[in-house]
Amino acid sequence: MTRTADGGYIIPAFVDMHCHLREPGFEYKEDIESGTAAAKAGGYRAVVAMPNTMPVADNIATLQYIKKRAAEAGHCAVYPAAAITVAEKGETLCDFAALAANGAVAFTDDGRPVENPAVMLEAMRRCAGLGLLIISHCEETRLSAGGVINEGVASRRLGLRGIPNAAEDIMTARDIILSELTGCRLHIAHVSTKGSLRLIREAKARGLKVTAETCPHYFSLCDEDAARIGVNAKMNPPLRSRADVDAVIEAICDGTIDCISTDHAPHTAEDKSGRPDTAPNGIIGLQTAFAAAVTYLVRPGYITLDRLCELMSKNPAKIIGAKIPDMYITVYPERKFIFDSGMILSKSKNSPYIGYELFGMIKND
Repeated sequence: MTRTADGGYIIPAFVDMHCHLREPGFEYKEDIESGTAAAKAGGYRAVVAMPNTMPVADNIATLQYIKKRAAEAGHCAVYPAAAITVAEKGETLCDFAALAANGAVAFTDDGRPVENPAVMLEAMRRCAGLGLLIISHCEETRLSAGGVINEGVASRRLGLRGIPNAAEDIMTARDIILSELTGCRLHIAHVSTKGSLRLIREAKARGLKVTAETCPHYFSLCDEDAARIGVNAKMNPPLRSRADVDAVIEAICDGTIDCISTDHAPHTAEDKSGRPDTAPNGIIGLQTAFAAAVTYLVRPGYITLDRLCELMSKNPAKIIGAKIPDMYITVYPERKFIFDSGMILSKSKNSPYIGYELFGMIKND
């Protein structure tokens, strides 16, 4: 990290382990061109694209299409993750070796948990034998079904069905157990609960091959904010309690959390215009991740800018094991701005931070 004459810092560009570029199939929400343009504006040199496209990225042709479109766009590198199961139905396992040979850096049914433990066990056995990474979306859907926001004071006050922390914690525990059994490298996606963090912390202390990410919204917003912001703060897992937010921050500080990802999930205004119980889950985040981290982690003194660089650049690159070219950006942590919809390069505008004062501007040449 180098200081500039105008008060900035030259730091490594970021790597996002978890974003949704929507192409192929949902280009009306986002495409690789617009998504990677937003990524570049947010300081990213590489992103890992989740496979829940249409068709699902469970085959070589779709992986090749994604890589071709990313090369044409040229804004940043795109590393596709492939599905664990065919069509993300949780039944038939994909051909992990063939997909890895054609560019898949990880395997996940993100957006849908692999609910059958026998299927996940076999997936981990195969990936362990090949040295491949599984990214787990930890959700017990029989507990989360019909839920709108976190189960707690806010959900009861609003009369909305809540999603208990246990829906995440149970699956986190299961997949850690299966990882220990198989020796498979396991990465827990978008961690939001203090219970999951405790389980991950214990797994690491026992030397298991477990890493974890969280997202800016889980350390900067809570379920009370979801009630105020509305559908642009609806995501899965949901914003949790203030106690969970504090636990996420503690886990970032003590190293339980390895990286900060965005879970960038574009939806159109029409998508998000329905009632809270019918609007889809997901928010965009590529252009606000760094600023949210500076505002809510660095400025309050929880972590240093150096530690933030580890969380947003060094660690995610190491976890996915891709040969990412060195690129650097200039950032200004002390410069503040009001985030407004006119700044958004994504096709979709579903950000909970619109109107927020944030610190941490990025110089884009």
